[in-house]
Amino acid sequence: MILHRIYDPKLAQASYLVGCELTREAIVVDPNRDAEQYLAAAAAERVRITHVTETHIHADFVSGSRELAGRTGAALLLSAEGGEDWQYAFARSDAARLLRDRDQFQVGQVRFDVMHTPGHTPEHLAFMVTDTATTDRPMGVFTGDFVFVGDVGRPDLLERAARVVGSMEASARQLHASLQRFKKLPDHLQLWPGHGAGSACGKSLGAVPQTTLGYERLVNWGLIAGSEEEFVAGVLAGQPEPPRYFAEMKRMNREGPRVLGHLPKPPALAGDTLRHVLESGAIVLDTRSVHAFGAGHVPGTINIPLNRSFTTWAGWLIPYDRDFYLIAEEGRALEEAVRDLALIGLDRVHGWFGVEAVDEWKRSGGTLETVTEISSGDVATRLRDGGATIVDVRNVHEWEAGHLEGAHHIPLGELPSRIAEIPRDRPIVLHCQGGTRSAIAASLLQAEGVEDVLNLAGGFAAWKEAGLPVEDAPKAKP
Repeated sequence: MILHRIYDPKLAQASYLVGCELTREAIVVDPNRDAEQYLAAAAAERVRITHVTETHIHADFVSGSRELAGRTGAALLLSAEGGEDWQYAFARSDAARLLRDRDQFQVGQVRFDVMHTPGHTPEHLAFMVTDTATTDRPMGVFTGDFVFVGDVGRPDLLERAARVVGSMEASARQLHASLQRFKKLPDHLQLWPGHGAGSACGKSLGAVPQTTLGYERLVNWGLIAGSEEEFVAGVLAGQPEPPRYFAEMKRMNREGPRVLGHLPKPPALAGDTLRHVLESGAIVLDTRSVHAFGAGHVPGTINIPLNRSFTTWAGWLIPYDRDFYLIAEEGRALEEAVRDLALIGLDRVHGWFGVEAVDEWKRSGGTLETVTEISSGDVATRLRDGGATIVDVRNVHEWEAGHLEGAHHIPLGELPSRIAEIPRDRPIVLHCQGGTRSAIAASLLQAEGVEDVLNLAGGFAAWKEAGLPVEDAPKAKP
C-alpha cells in the first residue's frame, strides 16, 4: 500500500493519496480545490487516481472532490448518511456512489470499510483501511474531523456556523455515541485525521501528523471523558468562534462547488486605474506585511498580510457576493494569494495591481495614509486623561483571560458589521495580542473613513509586560 499525506498549513488541512502497488490504482481522501497537487503526487508515486472520496461536507475549505474527479475521470464516493438535509445535492448529477455504514469498497488490493461517525456533522464517515495484500486485519482509519491528535471534532458548527438552531447538544450526544463505538476497535490502528494544530475544527488539536487509537485512548480527553453529561459539557465549552465563511463553505460543498479546471488567473491592471477602481467602491485588498502597509498605503485599501493567517482573515472579512482586487508582489506571492482565496471559494478576484502601484499613486500626486503605532506607556497616559477609546479585537477567550479596563470588545471578524458601535469623539486605539490583527482592524476603520486611528505597539502582550493594569472578566455567579 502507498500512503502519501498532503498538508496545507494555512488551512491546517490534511488529505491523503492511498494507492495499490500492484494495480497502481489510487484514491484521494478529502481533497481540497487545488487538483494539481494531487495529480503531481500521483505522478510521483506512479499511480492513477481512480477514486475520490471525502469524510463529510466540509465547512472550512472548498471541497476538491468534484474538481479532481472531473480532471481524472475517477469514481466519486460520497456519504449517504445523516438524513435528507445532509445529502450531497450534486451526487446524482455526478453519478456518485453513495456510501452507508458498514459498506466496503476496494482500490486495487486496499479495502476500505465505511463507518458512520456522526457528531461533528450528521453525515460524517470514517474509513478503516486494510492492505489485503499483506493481511486481513485493518491497518488504520481516516478519521476526518471525527478524531484528531489529542482532540475530537466539534459538534457545535451546525448551530454556530450553519445556523441550525438547537443542534449543538444533540450533535454532542451523537459524537459521544460514535466515540464509544470507535473505542472498541483495536488499539494498534493508526489514525490519520483531516486537520492539525491551528484548525478551527477543534479547540486543542495536536501538531503531530498521525497517532494510534491506543495512544489516544490514553491521552485524548474526548476518549477518556467520564459520563455522557461530562463529555457534552466538555466538548461544547471553550470552542473557538467559527470564521464567518464556514457557513458559505457548508452551502457550497453541499450544493456542489463549481469545477474550475484550473485555479483562477486574474488579469494584471495598470497602476493608473487604481483610482478609478477605488472610486467605484470596489474592495482593494493589499497583501503586503502590516509594517509595509502601515508605513504607507493607498487610502481606501484594506490590509490582510499574506501570512499563515491570510486565508482565515480573508474568509472573515471579504464578502462572497462582490468582485474585489488585489495588491500583491508579482510571481509566487500573487499565485499564493489567488490560490489561498480559491481554496475558500473567494473566486471573484477581478484583477491585481503590483506593489509598485502604491508608489505610483504617490508620484501622481496622491497622498498615502499610514497606521501610527503608540506605546503602552502613552496609551496609559491617554487613558488617565480620558484621551482615547480602546478597542480590543481579540477573540472572546483572550478577552475573558484579561483586558484593559474600559475597553470595547469587538473581535476582528465582527468589526466590519460593528464599526458604528465605536465612539469617534476621541482617538481610537486598537489592540490585539501582538499587533497584527489590530493593524488589519486599523485598515478596515481607515477604509471606512475613520481618521484618528492608532495601533498599540506589541499589543496586549506588551501592555502586560510593561506591568500595566489588567482587568479580568467578571466571575460567573455560583
